[in-house]
Formats: sequence, structure tokens, C-alpha cells
Amino acid sequence: MITQDILGRAERVKLVILDIDGVMTDGRIIYSIYGDELKFFDVQDGFGITLLHRAGIKTVIITAKKSRIVKLRARDMKVAKAYQGYIDKLIAFNKILKRFRVKPEEICFIGDDIIDISVLRRVGFAVAVPNAMDEVKAASHYTTSKMGGRGAVREICDLILKSQNKWDLAASKYLK
Repeated sequence: MITQDILGRAERVKLVILDIDGVMTDGRIIYSIYGDELKFFDVQDGFGITLLHRAGIKTVIITAKKSRIVKLRARDMKVAKAYQGYIDKLIAFNKILKRFRVKPEEICFIGDDIIDISVLRRVGFAVAVPNAMDEVKAASHYTTSKMGGRGAVREICDLILKSQNKWDLAASKYLK
């Protein structure tokens, strides 16, 4: 349920941090016989990120794994920076605070596993997906109705844009 508290938190967001596996994807990793790694991304999630950018809200990725696919997807979505290979996500989080000159309360982070809790506890708008671990949901302000890799990111993008009255600005090009 979207409460006034949730709307207030979304209203302050200037930067969105995304986990990959379980948030931008459904959490499955497929390896081909040749060792190629495959991940499935939701096109509506990606377009939600495009809408955030149109409204001046930056996005960043923090993920524990290193993957060429993440680098390609981040470039495709025009993500400001992808921090890969960070088992301790607080290290990347502290770099983000300095690089983007944002306060923790101006950040939304979407996570799904216990590796994300340290960052979730520090941001102004902590979000879990329904397939997240119970501990992650407990550390979050909000749990999406859509699953990770199946529209959860888009749900949050739209919520942020609408709470900041930036939906029309972001979507106007497409609503002619």
C-alpha cells in the first residue's frame, strides 16, 4: 500500500540505485554450453529508467557479480555508473555519495537479498521486491507488487515520477 510516508520518501529521490540479479532480472542466471552468461531483463523496467532520466533523476547499479551483460545493459539504459564486483555494497554506496553529491535520504535503493541490507538501512527510500528475502523486506520501507525482473523497477520509477509531479514531463513525448 502506498502511504503518505512512501510518497514523501519517493518525493525526495534524486538518484536510484539498482541491484541486478533478482531486481533487474528474475534472479536466474543461465549459462550456455560455451560458458556465456544469459540474463533476462524486462523492457518496461528499462523504459522506466529512461523516463527517470528524462526527468533528471540519475540511476546507478551496484552488483556483487561482474558481468559483460550488466555493462551492456547499463550502457543501453544510460545508467550513470555500474559498480560491479562489490560484495560489500557499502563501499560502492559511499563512492556514490561522493561522486553524485547526494545525501542518503535522497536515494532510493531496490534490493532483494541480505547483501543489500546494509545499503537499504541507509537510504531514504528502501525498496524490496516480493521475491526478496524476509530480512530484506523487513529492512525496507516498501515492497513492490511486481516481481523482480518483471516490472518491479518500472513500478518504482513511475511512483517516483508521479510523487514528484514529473510524470507529465517524462512521458509527454510519448503521450501525444
